[in-house]
Amino acid sequence: MSDYPGYLATYAAVAAIIGVGVVLAAGMLGVNRLFRPALTDPVKLLTYESGVDPVGSGWAQSNVRYYVYAFLYVIFAVDAVFLFPWAVVFAEIGWAAAIEMAVFLGFIAVGLVYAWRKGVLSWT
Repeated sequence: MSDYPGYLATYAAVAAIIGVGVVLAAGMLGVNRLFRPALTDPVKLLTYESGVDPVGSGWAQSNVRYYVYAFLYVIFAVDAVFLFPWAVVFAEIGWAAAIEMAVFLGFIAVGLVYAWRKGVLSWT
């Protein structure tokens, strides 16, 4: 036995909450299965995007520029995710962390210069 008498009671409360959640989720899925239509309309099985009926084949080529824009967005989003918390705690972490952040921003800058030199950032 443990020294704390209510130790297992905390686990029982967590298990009860998880059990109630599982029962509620299974109940909602079961009620949905009972009330759904048994026969679906063939029109509902068609592939569509944004409510537009499909025309032609499903194969289409995309310009690689869109992927590069998405990649640049991810780079700058990750940059923001690291930079803002770092700025908040800068006083506590010292100058070694400032040098590490400068190296990180240097890598980001190299990627930005590369994209700029390749002409990716031009909107023509």
